[in-house]
Amino acid sequence: MDQIENFKKEVKNRIASYQDNQRLKATAKDFMLESIKEKYSYNFSWLGRPIIQYPQDIMALQEIIWTTKPDLIIETGIAHGGSLIFSASMLKLTTGKGKVLGVDIDIRNHNKEAIMEHPLYKEGWIEMIEGSSIDQTIFDKIKSFAKSHSKVMVILDSNHTHEHVLDELKLYSTLVTKGNYLAVMDTMVEDFDDSLNHDRPWAVGNNPKTAVKEFLKGNDTFVINEQIDNQLLLSVAPSGYLLKV
Repeated sequence: MDQIENFKKEVKNRIASYQDNQRLKATAKDFMLESIKEKYSYNFSWLGRPIIQYPQDIMALQEIIWTTKPDLIIETGIAHGGSLIFSASMLKLTTGKGKVLGVDIDIRNHNKEAIMEHPLYKEGWIEMIEGSSIDQTIFDKIKSFAKSHSKVMVILDSNHTHEHVLDELKLYSTLVTKGNYLAVMDTMVEDFDDSLNHDRPWAVGNNPKTAVKEFLKGNDTFVINEQIDNQLLLSVAPSGYLLKV
């Protein structure tokens, strides 16, 4: 047991040391810049469905779910459905129970059909709601659904404008249970040149990271898990892994 604990301590200390390793951090930022240009995150799938995430963030979410063992994971933004499949597979592995609830303003038919054909959907792990994540009627449905679950995690990955994400944070933070996470994806928009956003409505000064900063003002319910940032180095969600304390 001492060897196991010593290994964990070594890992923790090594991760902490990255905070002051400017060369490593600069190299990671250079890679992020070039890989974003090349749409690197579009190259990966989870159990057959495109997940559109960096492998490092997938690993972080895996560690979070294994540790916190939620029985409900709410995701705003569905796209091809890979993240829903990932979360469902983690629930099946960690506790053998629970649900993944995805909401998207536009679930394209070819994606919906592919998700519904997946074994994890057929086994009942996944449910989907079509509509805006910040529409009060939609949120009320999700809130009602969450009442029957004791450990709730939320992943925000839909519209990435400041206003939209801030509205999501205010709503969905109320559903996250103590000791679980509110993960805000694509906070990295704040850290790179606007030319990478390809005429999207979000930009430097108007993105998930600015929304997180605003949300946390005077808020002692959530804290940023900076250890995750130091651990990953390559991430679309720096300052986006919020733990409810």
